[in-house]
Amino acid sequence: MPARTFVLPDLVSHCPYPLRVNPLCDTVTRNSEEWILNEANYTPEKRKKFLEVKAGILTANCYPDADLFHLQVSSDYLTYLFCFDDWSDEFDETDAYSFADCIMGCLRDPHGFHTDKAVGRLTKSFFSRYLRMSGPRCAKRFIDTMDLYLKSVAEQAADRTKGRTPDLESYIALRRDTSACRPCFALMEFVAGLDLPDEVAEHPLIRSMEEATNDLVSWSNDIFSYNKEQSCGDTHNLVAVIMEEHKLDLQPALDFAGDLCHRSIARFEVDRRSLPSWGPEIDRDVKIYVQGMQDWIVGSLHWSFTTKRYFGIHGEEVKKHRTIQLLSSRKQELLKSVNVDATTNPYSFAAFIHTIILIFMRLIFGNAKGL
Repeated sequence: MPARTFVLPDLVSHCPYPLRVNPLCDTVTRNSEEWILNEANYTPEKRKKFLEVKAGILTANCYPDADLFHLQVSSDYLTYLFCFDDWSDEFDETDAYSFADCIMGCLRDPHGFHTDKAVGRLTKSFFSRYLRMSGPRCAKRFIDTMDLYLKSVAEQAADRTKGRTPDLESYIALRRDTSACRPCFALMEFVAGLDLPDEVAEHPLIRSMEEATNDLVSWSNDIFSYNKEQSCGDTHNLVAVIMEEHKLDLQPALDFAGDLCHRSIARFEVDRRSLPSWGPEIDRDVKIYVQGMQDWIVGSLHWSFTTKRYFGIHGEEVKKHRTIQLLSSRKQELLKSVNVDATTNPYSFAAFIHTIILIFMRLIFGNAKGL
């Protein structure tokens, strides 16, 4: 009998960085939520779920020194990103590429590209404001990394449709793009008024520090969201991939993932101490950029317990004791609802429905054990 509870790795206490929160948090959060709700045609249930994300708090945690204009653009972008992430959960590969074409058209030609899609209008809105204050290299990095993000979402959609679980190495490479951290690093430049020279932005140590930050943010997110995602049959999660590849039970896989997170912070610190000098002015800009990555590490960790996206109203409680009740998977609940009558009366309507559900589950989840 598998364990019905599990314990999260202690990532918050292990993180050595202080949390700093932008005092403009409440203002930009309200504005971003109104901005999205004016465009998104949400049902009451989806509207409630959207308001529970609190992307504005994540923004305030990760960009604590931003002024109102830059913080608002950043909050709008992150709020938009969470909406798109939720929409993309229902995408097949064709849908993903269609949305990608729309978004990239808006980014590459914000004035000439025309679309009636809400995602296009939202993209044009925040990106036109981004361009007003962004340097050209920073803007190009944002566009290029958004392209990588959208392509990775399409690849994830293809895996979901075909019931594929990637191997660990492939998953880590893909997760660095599906996390959308790379565009958020370009946003760090925008917020701080930086436009790093390409030779600095592309330096192996800067890239390594970005990877370490990206890994911590995305892997910790996988750990915190695992319960919700496993209940939906989603295998694009670091914990699920580790369980599959290393044939581990849930708790050892979580501990394995937690150790990877700890190592990513150690890697970040080693790289920080090894950075070369590019001269006083660029060194000042690099220091600000590195501080931005540090803020993303600590800010995202704390936000994960503030949002209701992963732990509902129990975030602060879970932050303290870290013990989680494992959710039943939806496919198990669906099968359970008809199993009794189907087995006692093989000619019943429930038995017919049971057969249909089995076929449906094979299509959605693949030929999982027991189906």
